[in-house]
Amino acid sequence: MSAVSSRLPAFPWDKLEPYKATAVAHPDGIVDLSVGTPVDPVPELVQEALSGAANSPGYPTVWGTPALRDAIKGWLEKRLGARSVEHTNILPVVGSKELVAWLPTQLGLGAGDQVAYPRLAYPTYEVGARLCGAEPVVYDDPTELDPTHLKLLWLNSPSNPTGRVLAKDELVRIVAWAREHGVLIFSDECYLELGWEAEPVSVLHPDVCGGGYDGIVAVHSLSKRSNLAGYRAAFVAGDAAVLGELLQIRKHGGMMTAAPVQAATVAALGDDAHVQEQRARYAARRAALREALVKHGFRIEHSEASLYLWATRDEGCWETVAHLAELGILVAPGDFYGEAGERFVRVAFTATDERVEAAVKRLGQ
Repeated sequence: MSAVSSRLPAFPWDKLEPYKATAVAHPDGIVDLSVGTPVDPVPELVQEALSGAANSPGYPTVWGTPALRDAIKGWLEKRLGARSVEHTNILPVVGSKELVAWLPTQLGLGAGDQVAYPRLAYPTYEVGARLCGAEPVVYDDPTELDPTHLKLLWLNSPSNPTGRVLAKDELVRIVAWAREHGVLIFSDECYLELGWEAEPVSVLHPDVCGGGYDGIVAVHSLSKRSNLAGYRAAFVAGDAAVLGELLQIRKHGGMMTAAPVQAATVAALGDDAHVQEQRARYAARRAALREALVKHGFRIEHSEASLYLWATRDEGCWETVAHLAELGILVAPGDFYGEAGERFVRVAFTATDERVEAAVKRLGQ
């Protein structure tokens, strides 16, 4: 039996363990700004919806309840400006990482096919290509790629790790090019509600897609905007033919969002107040960390959206990781996201207010 794992890169986070041990040893404890996992409470109305659906003895459906699809439809139209959304344009998924990792396989891609993603990118785009035996390809501008064997093009705006936001006319240009060449776009928009110095736009906006969803799908998650990373609540929306095919495959695979999580998702998508409250928390933490990092000698690039600051001291990223670990602060090295990040670190602002305050104090000493 051949080991599928042999196709994959080393799991990057394991390399951080020695630096984590150094940070943990700090007298005041570690300030973990590496992974970017939510730390604030799940909103009460979401918890209540989850517990209210706890008596769910039967199997949930892969397509989700009509109430869930209605909630997603309403959010797409209200928040993204999408038009003429039908239930066939919607598919719940079991967290967005699962979708990213297994999408090329579920699309039937393999040897001879190419999957493209940004030069600086979430590592799971590459993993998804390698799992199915396709060729991973990086880009600076996707329209400069040879489309001959390109089957799947990942966009990511706002970007993880850089926080860069693609402008509307840039999206229009890329979508037009992909449609011209028959290349399927999946746009990872999981940080769309966390724009700080720019207003992110979805590929589903009519100004971008022309009011039709052929050849485009957007990926969204409730992990960051609603603190639901532990719930694995996410969905994709767009091309009905693509999602219909995925639905059939995922039915066979039993890839079902748990019924209580479906109910919780309905509640979360129907409430804007908790999203604004969480944005305010993140905005304050972002401002404090940004100022402290700059005073400590860092330069911040992009970072106009998302939950991260893309920072550099113009040295190797592991040298920076080691320096901050001595201060009890753990960050992610930029080369986790591609060779182009080798002189940057990604600093998450998802720690508690108390831990962020501790980091600011240490950076100022």
